[in-house]
Amino acid sequence: MVREVAQVYRSFARQEARGRSAAYESLAEAVAGDPALCGYVASLPPDKRQPNLVFAAARYLLGGPADPGTLRELVSQSGAELTEVILARRTQTNEPARCAVLLPALARLPPPLALIDVGVSAGLTLLLDRYSYDYGGYRLAGTDPRAPTLRCQPRGPVPLPSRIPAVVWRAGLDLNPLDVTRDDDVRWLSCLVWPGEGDRAERLAAAIAAARRDPPAVHRGDLLAGLPALAARAPAAATLVVYHTSVLYQVGPGLREQFIGTVRSLGATWLSSEAPGVVPGTSRPATDEQMCVLAQDGHPIACADSHGAWLRWLP
Repeated sequence: MVREVAQVYRSFARQEARGRSAAYESLAEAVAGDPALCGYVASLPPDKRQPNLVFAAARYLLGGPADPGTLRELVSQSGAELTEVILARRTQTNEPARCAVLLPALARLPPPLALIDVGVSAGLTLLLDRYSYDYGGYRLAGTDPRAPTLRCQPRGPVPLPSRIPAVVWRAGLDLNPLDVTRDDDVRWLSCLVWPGEGDRAERLAAAIAAARRDPPAVHRGDLLAGLPALAARAPAAATLVVYHTSVLYQVGPGLREQFIGTVRSLGATWLSSEAPGVVPGTSRPATDEQMCVLAQDGHPIACADSHGAWLRWLP
């Protein structure tokens, strides 16, 4: 088990953190090479061993990103406290820039829109129409002038919209939703941002401020039982869109299949932005980049950076 943990952390360092967060690349390599740290991670439940969660929990307790020395000290002296945070929390990264990936697909649908975000975390990806956008110099203004501008580099024939579609209803669904009005939940969201990732922390803070001015409706519930009831609340005159970004990888294949069947039964447009292969039929194109595949009703239409930095439309 220790060897498997080492392989996971080494893979995270070289395939996910490299080029994105030098601090986490170094930290993950250090964990991979330290039998004591690998042993600690191996003692956690399998679904709680991922680097994102362990590093965020350490940051939550330390008040700043861990380095190899401070992580070793934390595990040695406060391992039980660290474990408590890890068991109580989950990776709920709520990156608002993912809206820039969804927007071109949403703008092709008949307005107005009714939105359901599954695995919504704190609801920041429900505020699509409030943000402004900059696609390599092509700009669109949102409804909230104080909300952040989301920058996304288009690659290839991305169908950039002429306007942001009107949203008349929105709701989120999450097993353990975060509340943008609670300081502790906001603190956890900030801990999930990787160190050294440009302006992500500032963008998150601005999006949280926008959400606090008019918080979206976020409901507690699972992605199977809770979804049909929530969809029934959407206004009939609007185009219902059910979407999720980097969520389904956290559930098993059987539950994914049930969820997909549930979504298809609603008669809604389904948008997914997940790692290649998480949604059936969305295998990885020939590239080494860490990315997600944007699919509409299960059919791949684009590839994108997992945090919305770039978007490439497929032929």
